[in-house]
Amino acid sequence: MDNTTDGTWDSLSVQLNQKILQTLEEMKFTYMTPVQSACIPLFMSNKDVAAEAVTGSGKTLAFVIPIIELLLRREEKLKKRQVGALVITPTRELALQISEVTEKFIQKFPQFTQILLIGGSNPIEDVEKFKDQGGNIVIATPGRLEDMFRRKSDGLDLASAVRSLDVLVLDEADRLLDMGFEASLNTILGYLPKQRRTGLFSATQTQELENLVRAGLRNPVRITVKEKGQAAAATQKTPSRLSNYYTICRSEDKFNTLVAFLRQHKHEKHLVFFSTCACVEYFGRALEVLVKKVSIRCIHGKMKNKRNSIFADFRTLKSGILVCTDVMARGVDIPDVNWVLQYDPPSSASAFVHRCGRTARIGNYGNALVFLLPMEESYVNFLSINQKCPLQKMSPVKDVVDVLPKVKAMALSDRAMFEKGIRAFVSCVQAYRKHECSLIFRVKDLDFAFLASGFALLRLPKMPELRGKSFPEFEETSVNTDSIRYKDKNREKQRQKTLAERKDKVQAELPKKNFLKNKAWSKQKMKKERRKKRVAKRKHDEDPDVDDEEMKELLDDTRLLKKLKKGQISEEDFEEQISRPKLKEGGV
Repeated sequence: MDNTTDGTWDSLSVQLNQKILQTLEEMKFTYMTPVQSACIPLFMSNKDVAAEAVTGSGKTLAFVIPIIELLLRREEKLKKRQVGALVITPTRELALQISEVTEKFIQKFPQFTQILLIGGSNPIEDVEKFKDQGGNIVIATPGRLEDMFRRKSDGLDLASAVRSLDVLVLDEADRLLDMGFEASLNTILGYLPKQRRTGLFSATQTQELENLVRAGLRNPVRITVKEKGQAAAATQKTPSRLSNYYTICRSEDKFNTLVAFLRQHKHEKHLVFFSTCACVEYFGRALEVLVKKVSIRCIHGKMKNKRNSIFADFRTLKSGILVCTDVMARGVDIPDVNWVLQYDPPSSASAFVHRCGRTARIGNYGNALVFLLPMEESYVNFLSINQKCPLQKMSPVKDVVDVLPKVKAMALSDRAMFEKGIRAFVSCVQAYRKHECSLIFRVKDLDFAFLASGFALLRLPKMPELRGKSFPEFEETSVNTDSIRYKDKNREKQRQKTLAERKDKVQAELPKKNFLKNKAWSKQKMKKERRKKRVAKRKHDEDPDVDDEEMKELLDDTRLLKKLKKGQISEEDFEEQISRPKLKEGGV
């Protein structure tokens, strides 16, 4: 670990509190990382800091330690409901992780309290917790924090509480902007005092980030920490102890290859990244059935209350599989991850780097593997040039077996699985269309028949990309998919009820349609009769030889027609009387 460290904590140019040093010793952090040795003295010397460092370089301690040191050095001690430090981070998982690290340090400083403000819980509970316990150190996600500033009517005046703020930290700042939090950040910054220390930590540098540095920091010291050794010359953005691989496989073989790989590495810890929440739901369920005797967890951005407990649970596992979206790609520290598997390449090249950074953290070794289609192989060169992230080709995975029939059987036995497959396929195509590297990832290059086969679909969904096209290579099931039932009896009962209601509604509308047809037909009949009378009248005018009997018959028919129009007789009466033979005088 020596080549990734920068001396012991005693070698810092500033003296750390003895209790902080004890905590570091208990956590077995004997040596500093470069970002820690660079940032801590500057922060403690009341400088604003803008730090760019590769993922997994130990940024959390680089701001947690100075926060505690600066709060200890305050002349006026903080009251319970006064906020001295604020840490803003893009995801709940990262906020939870920072909170855990902070908690370990402030256990030795009972005068300080911290509070975690993140989504997935009732905001009123957060309000009551702050009123009851206070929070000298607030760790929050932007959405929940902005909401807390608007809770004055509930008895929380957070705007007044932050007037005592000494330190603001924006962690994973580039992703805060990527995720659309810029408006929330501007609102939050408007509540904060200008006289404060600000730290901005990021793994990548963007123009938007540069704008934030100029707006939120006062003459910041800029720090860029790169990997040591040969990687430094190439400014590699991934950890130097990371082995980065790629493998090429066709879309119909991709899931089979993933399953074979996971079966061969059962006793290791894996993160498996998919592009969408729907793919996590579908393939995660399939892996639970296909990879036996392994702890498998799923996590994605649309989960609400479950996310925090799933994340905390997986962190404690010695081995297992976490199937996830990019919600787990940034800043999150999960111990002892052996492999990061990218089933779908992420929508941006920078996200690729952050995904890989979930392994080989703080000087440890790790591996990453991305699955590419044959037409996507040029992405390897793109990453090498664009992200300074070289990849090496992995030899083909051995002993790959076809597990897709089992996935199809799962869909046939449970409508929930069938519907998850359809949603996953549609979302995957939509995500592919939105890839920022559109010269390589082009929807028109996708072979939808083989892609659908790789998803083990029973039939192709109705979607714009498939409209008007035929796919003879795709083998559709002979089973009527409408007959597939939910395993969940309550869901199936509700489905049958909905189908019955729909059927009744259709039948109820049928008589109305027939009535409209009859009405239209009768109007046509009346029109013909009127035309007939007009012709007869014209003939009478032209031919004075028409006898009185014919004239009387014509007048009777006209009267009948008028009665029908006024509603004095029914259509049936009209038909009966108009078609009744007229008896001549003297007739039998």
